[in-house]
Amino acid sequence: MVHSKKQLKTDLHILLFVVGLLITVGLLFIYSSSSVYALESYGSAHYFVKKQIIGLLVGLCALVCARLIPLKVIKKLSPLVYVGSLVLTALTFVPFFARTIHGSSRWLNLFGFVFQPSELLKISFLIYLATFLAKKEHKKHSLKYSYIPFLIILALPCLLLLKQPDFGLTVTLSITAFILLYIAEFKTKHLLVTLSAFIPAAIALVIFKPYRLKRLLTFLNPWEDPQGAGFQIIQSLIAIGSGSFWGVGIAQSKQKYFYLPMQHTDFIFSIIAEETGFIGSSILVVLFMLFLYFGLRIARNATDSFSFFVTLGFIILTSLQALINIAVATGLVPTKGIGLPFVSYGNTSLVCNLAMIGLLINVVKTELSKPLF
Repeated sequence: MVHSKKQLKTDLHILLFVVGLLITVGLLFIYSSSSVYALESYGSAHYFVKKQIIGLLVGLCALVCARLIPLKVIKKLSPLVYVGSLVLTALTFVPFFARTIHGSSRWLNLFGFVFQPSELLKISFLIYLATFLAKKEHKKHSLKYSYIPFLIILALPCLLLLKQPDFGLTVTLSITAFILLYIAEFKTKHLLVTLSAFIPAAIALVIFKPYRLKRLLTFLNPWEDPQGAGFQIIQSLIAIGSGSFWGVGIAQSKQKYFYLPMQHTDFIFSIIAEETGFIGSSILVVLFMLFLYFGLRIARNATDSFSFFVTLGFIILTSLQALINIAVATGLVPTKGIGLPFVSYGNTSLVCNLAMIGLLINVVKTELSKPLF
């Protein structure tokens, strides 16, 4: 037990070190990738990196708060926070509060403060789902008392996210939720029936929304429309290919000169690959693999259900988002509008992710404070 506690502490330190490296890489390449666009659009090459630093400072405050609030209080407040985040996300459909960017109503403008409530919804959903799974541990095989309530809990954020629209987050949130249910040993039959129903629903969502169908067709053959729908992915592949083995050098990217759209958000990996090459992009991938590995080790050592599921949910969701982002940048899946966690520009995402890191520290410190026997 003494050895396991020492190992748990070591695992946490390594995970925090990895997160620190990811954030540092993010700040460096947000500046590198956005400097030209920021100078042209806002008159300052430092515009986006300054805003990200502000987000980092707010995120560190959120981390400290999540670390200090007792887990019992977090569990008790989780339904209220979850409902509150649903309401905030729903406000994005009210024109007075909404701010639309790139055709999606994902941002909320409250008295001049612009943020993305779906990021808060994502985190509050994981915390509430962990609370739900911990409570239903002895009723996990019940269709009426466990599985149907779970479907309602999942359906609410998914419907709001699809309405925005945010198909990418809907998919990653759903996959994470079903992985957690499978690990929680809910009936496999229930899971398979639901997933079977999701397949035709997903196909319908693609077919009946022209922009989603266009994304799919573009993914299959981007060179059919190189100056239109295929432009972004082609420029991303050019950036990655230009990096070769060693890269063209940090801050020497050519694609950031208005060739590659969203270069500091969804496609920041492409700029990293261009400037640091195969070596640099491989190191970044390894960092996310280490994040997954040590995060899973921390979850495995949690002795109560809530701590286990909230840690596992956050680690799985973050790793899935990283995987999808890199897959999109390399042309392996259609574009999803998902940023690279801790790396891409996005204040709300960074603040919420750091809050979850604080909660993870809270979980570990709580485990370390428990008696040996």
